[in-house]
Amino acid sequence: MLEQIAKEIRKEIMITAYHGKSGHLASALSAVEIMTALYFGDVLKYDASNPNWSERDKLIVSKGHASLVLYCILNRIGYLTKEALYTFCQPGSVLGGEPKYGDVPGVEATTGSLGHGLSFAVGIAIANQLDQKDSRVYVLLGDGECQEGSVWEAALSAAHHALDNLTVILDRNQLQAMGDTEDILGLESLKEKWQGFGWDVTSVDGHDLNALVQTLQADRSSKKKGPRIILADTIKGKGISFMEQVPIWHYRMPNESELALVKAELGITEKELLA
Repeated sequence: MLEQIAKEIRKEIMITAYHGKSGHLASALSAVEIMTALYFGDVLKYDASNPNWSERDKLIVSKGHASLVLYCILNRIGYLTKEALYTFCQPGSVLGGEPKYGDVPGVEATTGSLGHGLSFAVGIAIANQLDQKDSRVYVLLGDGECQEGSVWEAALSAAHHALDNLTVILDRNQLQAMGDTEDILGLESLKEKWQGFGWDVTSVDGHDLNALVQTLQADRSSKKKGPRIILADTIKGKGISFMEQVPIWHYRMPNESELALVKAELGITEKELLA
């Protein structure tokens, strides 16, 4: 069932981007299984009929340029209509290339300026801790973001305050806008770095839904003190063969011949594309 949901979300990402003639496709595609596991794998606590439920968990999509995957999921759970979804990146739409808090139900933070999402999440987690609220804060973090000093300041703060209600999922696709993360500003060993900052670290295949769900559910029930991070190994552009691990697809949209390949590989019909 989860595999089918992920497949449908991948299709919807492409269809939505087609309508908006824009979008960071590859960045959204790498996070599909992570987001599917969170929302549909009995992990994230939310109310499909009430996006403002006070006891909900909060997910901060720090890599805000991957907004397409978030918007498509918010449509699937009923927070966004299909009509609104297909206004993505069009004049007057509330669905910009990066999510904006207050405009879209289910968007918990304005993100897109990389490196800020974790700091924001730390603040929410501290507030929940002070209020003795039984809610968790999740952060989808990009690996390129980990080149930002603000990420590590937030990491120190989270460990200092023993925020065991905070979990980061790091989308480790090893690419950023202009190339390989290790060529631009090396991050390894990420496991040792996060451990050195006082975090509990787990690794998982970021496209294995069963492993993701098991890891996230175990994390949720864990009694370990302090913040946790799950390093999810992913493939940027996952699901579209010519996009996978090719840096240029951080920005590009498919041309006509490439679109035909996308439709074939994702199983998108012409009727679905033009809906």
